[in-house]
Amino acid sequence: MGMVQRRRTAVLVTAALFALPLALAAQTTARPEDVGLSSEALARIGPAMQALVDSGRVAGVMTLVARRGEVVHWQATGWRVLGEERLEPDDVFRIYSMTKPVTSVAVMMLVEEGRLTVDTRLADILPQFANVQVWDQGRLRPPASPILIRHLLTHTAGLGYGDIGRTPVDSLYRGARLGVWGTAGNLTQTVDAIARQPLIFDPGTRFNYSMGIDVLGRVVEVLSGMTLEDFFRERIFEPLRMDDTGFHVLWEDLPRLTAAYAPSPQGLRLLESPVDGQHTRPAQWFSGGGGLTSTASDYFRFASMLLNDGELDGVRILRPETVRTMTANQLPPELTPVAMAGPNHGWGFGWAVSVGDHAGAYRWLGISGTTFWVDPQQDLIAFAWDQLRPNGAAPIERILSDIVYSAIEN
Repeated sequence: MGMVQRRRTAVLVTAALFALPLALAAQTTARPEDVGLSSEALARIGPAMQALVDSGRVAGVMTLVARRGEVVHWQATGWRVLGEERLEPDDVFRIYSMTKPVTSVAVMMLVEEGRLTVDTRLADILPQFANVQVWDQGRLRPPASPILIRHLLTHTAGLGYGDIGRTPVDSLYRGARLGVWGTAGNLTQTVDAIARQPLIFDPGTRFNYSMGIDVLGRVVEVLSGMTLEDFFRERIFEPLRMDDTGFHVLWEDLPRLTAAYAPSPQGLRLLESPVDGQHTRPAQWFSGGGGLTSTASDYFRFASMLLNDGELDGVRILRPETVRTMTANQLPPELTPVAMAGPNHGWGFGWAVSVGDHAGAYRWLGISGTTFWVDPQQDLIAFAWDQLRPNGAAPIERILSDIVYSAIEN
């Protein structure tokens, strides 16, 4: 499988690069036509993203397209810091919920090792969940069935998400400082606080995007005897050579960290400076649901491992059958489609899975504007990343998807 190994000061260049224009040679490994894509169609990506920058809808955009193992488009458009520093291909982004696929991979690694199964009861690993109750029209009652690991992987456990939920239980989460922006302490304390909250519904009966993946982060810690940070680094990031991915951006790498923005009537408003924010200091807790920062090159290696059935450059992270299970819809018909994932989407173990157009493609996003998708049928990986909160405030994924699929020739 062809691959670009990006470093801050070095680029692995294949023989195919020598015929490419100089501006593209540092990031691409093939011409679009070499992998059945139209150069003319893909050439529309840059101007479309530049138009969003010029209109003030977004500060900067990173786009990447790869097919059949070759990178055919990789472009940084606009600004890392609005009006001050240009966005570069190796800049660091807050990927938030794109952390969830990494945690899900970690769980399935432990499943392969026999430490648990997807049908293991959560309370068998984390006893604090043994007596959890269901919120039922203002009253509490025991759940009809226990929380299983598969429920956490598919957001059907009945947990809430605090900041982004609208149920009475989410109000309790917010009161306990649980959610995207709040934490009840370190990972152990946070999960203990989640276990004290009631469930929104009986496990397995509904889909509700939740802090279930954060709970799975604690499951990884308990079963592996490692912190989630150490497990990610030693078992996933180092083997895959994802050198710029972690819960904390080192001081020497802060000049590559993007600024985060939000739309306002006066234009883009700075939300988080690249020199002062939660990722500029060592993490207080390791959020398996949303704590990582990464680069396009690093996450491309992660996505390529998945597309390549769990292996990359001779390093196997997961077995092919495990990846096929994770990337298949795991929800029963009565729980699909998943509205928040878009029309005709179910859910696998870690991401939304298309059950309509481009069936079998899987994707997810981060709340601050990062999106990726993998389409095994088309042997395709694509990224559309900005740092605009909330995700979707600028339609970069829709624009990129329309262009990419229109570019397929064979």
